[in-house]
Amino acid sequence: MKPHEHTAQFGTVDGELRIGEMPLSRLAARVGSTPFFAYDRAHLDARIDRLRSTLPSRIELSYAMKANPMPAVVQHLARRLDRIDVASGLEMLTALDTTMPAARVSFAGPGKAPAEIRQAVAAGIIVEVESTTELRRVIAAGDELGVTPQVAIRVNPDFAVKGSGMRMGGGPQQFGIDAETVPDVLREFGGSGLDVLGFHVFAGSQNLNAEIIAEAQRRTVELIGDLAEHLPTELRYVNIGGGFGIPYTERDRPLDLDAVGASLHELVGGPIAERIPSEASVVIELGRYLVGESGVYVTKVLDRKVSRGTTYLVVDGGMHHQLAASGNFGQAIRRNYPLIVGNRADAASDEGVTVVGCLCTPLDLLGDAVELPAAEIDDLIVIFQAGAYGLTASPTAFLGHPAPTEVLV
Repeated sequence: MKPHEHTAQFGTVDGELRIGEMPLSRLAARVGSTPFFAYDRAHLDARIDRLRSTLPSRIELSYAMKANPMPAVVQHLARRLDRIDVASGLEMLTALDTTMPAARVSFAGPGKAPAEIRQAVAAGIIVEVESTTELRRVIAAGDELGVTPQVAIRVNPDFAVKGSGMRMGGGPQQFGIDAETVPDVLREFGGSGLDVLGFHVFAGSQNLNAEIIAEAQRRTVELIGDLAEHLPTELRYVNIGGGFGIPYTERDRPLDLDAVGASLHELVGGPIAERIPSEASVVIELGRYLVGESGVYVTKVLDRKVSRGTTYLVVDGGMHHQLAASGNFGQAIRRNYPLIVGNRADAASDEGVTVVGCLCTPLDLLGDAVELPAAEIDDLIVIFQAGAYGLTASPTAFLGHPAPTEVLV
């Protein structure tokens, strides 16, 4: 997708990008300083409404908080979604401070500390266990607290998902218990004072191919149906992961959600109805797809300089806030994220510039040879697709610059 397509998704007011109903310059004045992240509440609601109208009604939507744990965002989503998934003790506290019931919060991820497990068990959160060590720790916490822990088995499937930005299943993984060992694990631990609700399979993330996602969902349901035969009680919880991607560069095409929805309708009416009890919760867990496109990162031009024929715009933000847009310390093949001069959103692009941050490294690159309207000092550069894995996935302490503000509008 091209930058102008992202601009159209937000709209403009008097030639400026609009966030919520506010022109960018007015929002910047209200925030008081740059850089900042802004998340559009209406954009979030529209994405949820689209998912609800496209996916089968039986599907429950869970928010993977790791994508964006800003409390105001989480509070808003908790009122609109069915569940929340957390990956740390701090995220757990954020979830418990919302309207979401604890029994509808799940706790996943490898390396859960014993204190975090005890916290989850005490609160009545579903612990998605990733190893037999975690199972033993959950049992110990339940014994100590005098409660029966609710758990789901995170399964490392025996298949991999092609086309994902990150593969999280298939082959050896730190995530989950290998599928072929799950029956033995259930026999060993099924009668150990646990309430085993079901399974969680998450095979990969950031996938833009509807056909691949659909195939992964079909294989996941088949695997869970087979493993459910080994449960000590009836299957009540099925988390089939998510992995829905968003377009970050011009060559990316948006996910065909209609195709994903059509496949899920067939899956719900066929294999899920046949193999999964009607009372069981069937969950899709989404993070990036829910919040990623709702956010922008706004940074101000501090300097404009020309070096041997190349025009540089030096901004007050950079990779310490938006690492992914810079190429992850050079570890990824870098492609420009969509960006614009936000206070001149309707102006024609008439010059090629390179947008760099304020850090002392050539890796602090936000836009390489991009076409923009002529930008001057104090103009506002806006990077789109900044609602997920932005601030909290970046090296904010690098060089000691102030942290940016976050706002939900």
